[in-house]
Formats: sequence, C-alpha cells, structure tokens
Amino acid sequence: MNFTGQQSCSSSSASSFVPTAIESLRSQSRALDTLAESIGDEFDEAVRLILGCKGRVIVAGMGKSGIVGKKMAATFASTGTPSFYVHPGEAIHGDLGMIAAEDLIVLISYSGETEEILRLMPSLEYFGNRIIGIVGHAGTTLGRRADVTLRVDIEREVCPNNLAPTTSALAIMALGDALAVCLIRARDFKPQDFAQFHPGGMLGRRLLSRVVDTMITENLPLIDPEESVREAIFCMTSGRLGLAIIVERGRLLGILTDGDLRRALIMDPTMLDKRVRDFMTPVPVTIPADAMVSDAEVLMRKYKIRALIVTGTEPDGQDHVVGLLEIFANHEA
Repeated sequence: MNFTGQQSCSSSSASSFVPTAIESLRSQSRALDTLAESIGDEFDEAVRLILGCKGRVIVAGMGKSGIVGKKMAATFASTGTPSFYVHPGEAIHGDLGMIAAEDLIVLISYSGETEEILRLMPSLEYFGNRIIGIVGHAGTTLGRRADVTLRVDIEREVCPNNLAPTTSALAIMALGDALAVCLIRARDFKPQDFAQFHPGGMLGRRLLSRVVDTMITENLPLIDPEESVREAIFCMTSGRLGLAIIVERGRLLGILTDGDLRRALIMDPTMLDKRVRDFMTPVPVTIPADAMVSDAEVLMRKYKIRALIVTGTEPDGQDHVVGLLEIFANHEA
C-alpha cells in the first residue's frame, strides 16, 4: 500500500476540504457541549482537592494525553497553582523522587488502562498522594482507584478511522482549562498576579512597567506658545508624532495636534503665521511618570489618542513635561 499520499492528492485536487474541516469543528463542538452537560459534583470535589493541596499539582499522561497534561500543568502554574508535568515512564525509573506526600496527582488516561499510568499507582498510594483521574469511562482501573474521577466520555473521535486521539484530547484539554478557570476565580487571581509569572511577555511588560521606564525623553516636540503655527508644523514634522507640546519655561500649557491644525485651517486659512497659543488644546490628557503603563493604555484607549504627555511635578507645584509615551508603538506584538 502506498502511504506517500501522491495518489490521493491527485485524485482529490479538484475538490475542497472546507466541508470536512467544518464538519470536524462542529463535531468537536458538539462533543464539548456534551461534556459540559455531564459536569457534576465530582468536578467540585476535584477543584476543592486542588485548592486544599499543600504541595504541587503533578500531572502525568502518556502519548497525546501527556502532551495535553503538559499544557494543563503549564496553565495551572501560570495562574497561581504550583504545578509541573512528570512523564510516567521516567517516573517509574527514578522521577518518583520528585513527588512528595503533600503533592496532588492528576493522572490522564482516556482508556483508564494505560500501563505506564497504572504502574505508578502502587507507589503513589504508598506515598499517600491524593489522585484525580481523568478517564473516558469511570469503570476503568484508573477510574476505580482514583480519589476523584473526571469523565470525558465522547461518542467517537473526529478521526475518520476513530483511532487518533483528536476529540478526546480536545475534551481533556478543555476540562483542564475549566479546572484552571475555577481555580483562578477561587483564588481571585488578577492580571497583575498573572504578569508576575510572565515578566518577559507582552502582558508582563504592560502590567509591571511604569511610564517612566518606557517614555520618550529625547528630542521631544516642544514649542513656546508665542511661536507661529508655521514653526509648530516644523516641530511636529521633526518629532514625527503628529503633535507639538506647548511649554513655557518647562511648564505644560497645552498640546497642538495635526487634527487641531486641520480643523483650524478650515476655519482660518491665514493661521500659519499666527501664534500657537491661539490654536492649542489648553488641557491635554497627561499621565504622571510614576504611573503604570497599563493605566496609560486605559487612558489612550478611552480618549483614542496615540501618545500621552508624561509630567512630573516641580517644586513650584506646576506640571512640567518630562517625556512622551507612545504605548502602542512600544507594545507591538
């Protein structure tokens, strides 16, 4: 038999795979709906076991279940539940030493009869670990021996041969995410908490950084209120930010944007030689240098602006310009 796929590709080149993809997605969606309807008291028991765990939540599974288990452990760990994945095969060859009695064990086996998983059971029972089993059928060996059993029974895999772990893997992953969401709410886990575990990510930088850490401080488009609008245009062009900041001896007086210029030109075509003071917005939106970048982002979205003037209070009690923040430029994906 030829498994290169050459024959099937040539024979189906004129047909579309879109209907198959749509039916695959809809089939898996129906499976998740069925799973949602089956959630019961045992799910509450599992969440309470995890919340009461004094150690770590250790997840183990083989094959595709192991891949899903790694994702489950990673999601737990990043949302306030100390967790890591252990490979069952490595565990029975020494990695059981990573497990302490106060740890909670999540064992994933859709069949409930995976050899490597079952070989862990005697040691875990000897250590006194509580076990959550995730299986397809409660009547399996793992289902009977676990302290709490969560079922993800599906009608069939979306795989045409009903062999490859597809729908079952998706259902297990979704169940793990449901556990994580419940734990997040139970612990009142906030975005700032999430950011502490993701300092290198985009969210971490936004939530942990202060304005002073990311603002622009050099070549600011500053101009005196008595300068002409023509000079302000040169200032705005050199600054490449679409605005000019109006200051008098360092004190912030206002802002002139390209939008202000367009509106003014419509009203007064002779404005270019008039003073900036006559056209500026006198009370611009600003933010203190010690504010959080996340707060700056909220302001910018609220007022639909591309840049924020950053201010610092001088001994005279007046706000002085110390920088400019372009939050969307600094936090592009």
